[in-house]
Amino acid sequence: MGKYIAKRLGYMVVVALILSLLMFLVYTMIPYDRAVVEVDSYKASLKNNPNAGELYEKKLAEKRHELGTDQNVFIRYLGWVGVAPINGKYQGILQGDFGWSYKYSRPAYDVLKAPMKNTIFINIFATILGLGITIPLGIFCAVHRGSKRDTAVQVGTIVGYSIPVFITSIVFIWLFAIILGWFPVSGMKTPGSDYTGMKKFLDELYYMALPLIVMTFTSLGGMTRYVRASMSEALSLDCIRTARAKGLKEKTVIYSHAFRNALIPIITLVIGWFIGIFSGSVVVENIFGLNGVGKLYIASLNDKDFEVVLLLQMFYVIISLLGNLVIDIAYGIADPRVRVNK
Repeated sequence: MGKYIAKRLGYMVVVALILSLLMFLVYTMIPYDRAVVEVDSYKASLKNNPNAGELYEKKLAEKRHELGTDQNVFIRYLGWVGVAPINGKYQGILQGDFGWSYKYSRPAYDVLKAPMKNTIFINIFATILGLGITIPLGIFCAVHRGSKRDTAVQVGTIVGYSIPVFITSIVFIWLFAIILGWFPVSGMKTPGSDYTGMKKFLDELYYMALPLIVMTFTSLGGMTRYVRASMSEALSLDCIRTARAKGLKEKTVIYSHAFRNALIPIITLVIGWFIGIFSGSVVVENIFGLNGVGKLYIASLNDKDFEVVLLLQMFYVIISLLGNLVIDIAYGIADPRVRVNK
């Protein structure tokens, strides 16, 4: 298993490099020149200068050389990674330099730290809540398949699955924030508060409660139906009939035998769903004004702050690659038949 994981990590590095190159090439093809923006104010100061054009072009060339945009795109990529010097210096990802945010005038990594913490915080809670509801609910529906309660849950999940996230967010804001007044509409903490420790955690959790409920609710439909389908298929296996014929308790049959057989497809969905939550939180974070990765991503795209955008997309790539590795390891744990022992 150790050799297998090491091999997979090697593949992940290769895939990450290929995807990073493709993303870098895409953003270099966008008709936008950072150097022109940087020297725009200088151009205005040369308004009455007879040599304005020559001086401007000289300044523009200097700025492009400073930014490294006057070099071949592949050299720039290697410089961004950190395996080639730009202006005589190795300043790339391998050296811990993730780029410079021109909007915030500080390193891109520093811009990303706080939003990333908030996004991971809310997504982990959404995943825990979602799994805590969908797996038991899906098992219940499979065991009581065809009953009125199963039908009610199926109708509810179809409705929840069909409604777009932004509509659900608006409805929940109207109900829980405006009508009932249980939760704040937006923000990350109580204005003017200076809490520390547990008080700070609970205050942040209170402000994230409504978007957390929205993210959990919108994810229930598909997951519940998938768990129900997997469990229904597992409950129809011959081995389950044999277990019941032996006189085993129904709980033992359901949770020790049927659920284990249903785990393989469920594992695939759970990890993919967890990865999907990160991209889905883009809409929720913008609606609720959360300082998260999704909101930062949209803002950085609008402001053409491509260093931050590239770093954010690499974050999504790494999350996806790690998720696929976790799927393969979880397969081996759930089903010894697919376990790698070499």
